[in-house]
Amino acid sequence: MHTPLPKSFFHVPLSDATDPNKNITRDTAQKIFDFFSTSNLFRWGDANNDCEDRANAICMLLDEWNIPNYKGWVFSGYFLNKGTGTLNNAWNYHVAVLLPVGENNQTNYYIVDPATSDHLVSLDEWAALVSETSENYHFIKLGGYYIFPSGNIDKDNWHKRDKRNYRWTMQGLSGINGVSAIGRAQLAFCKYRVKKTEMEFKRLLNTPPEL
Repeated sequence: MHTPLPKSFFHVPLSDATDPNKNITRDTAQKIFDFFSTSNLFRWGDANNDCEDRANAICMLLDEWNIPNYKGWVFSGYFLNKGTGTLNNAWNYHVAVLLPVGENNQTNYYIVDPATSDHLVSLDEWAALVSETSENYHFIKLGGYYIFPSGNIDKDNWHKRDKRNYRWTMQGLSGINGVSAIGRAQLAFCKYRVKKTEMEFKRLLNTPPEL
């Protein structure tokens, strides 16, 4: 009997090393998921836009709260290497926060992505969930990387978090793609919305929930 191949494969060449000694409990991971899934700061219903900004904002908050975190990425096979794999909604890629969870004397990795799942899922499960056809590729990056380069995608040439993409993150949380021409035009009329979003983000930075 033929066993179908998984829709997504773990891609070692692009994946960053993780620290297995830094993890959290499953209960804490669940509380983190529950908190962010109900936070008004995040537009989970708009799954087709700003995934990198939602993931970046959460990683920034978790960093401030001293909670270890990474980002899980999944790329369509066609986008990464002109292969055959495709993702849902014709996405080229998708990204979400990844939490290291200590279970049974090992570290497992769970995705926080209420845009695609109403509960915690493993990295492998999440990649399969957002994959339409085989064969796609998923991997782990450090939370401080914001986005991949526009040219050749290597392990270490990703763009790190900085002031510029911080602004994009605040705009993305406000429902505005500040990188696009339409988004740049929207900014002229939505400055207060972005300012209000940033105020709420900074409030969360300084007042973490009980986890």
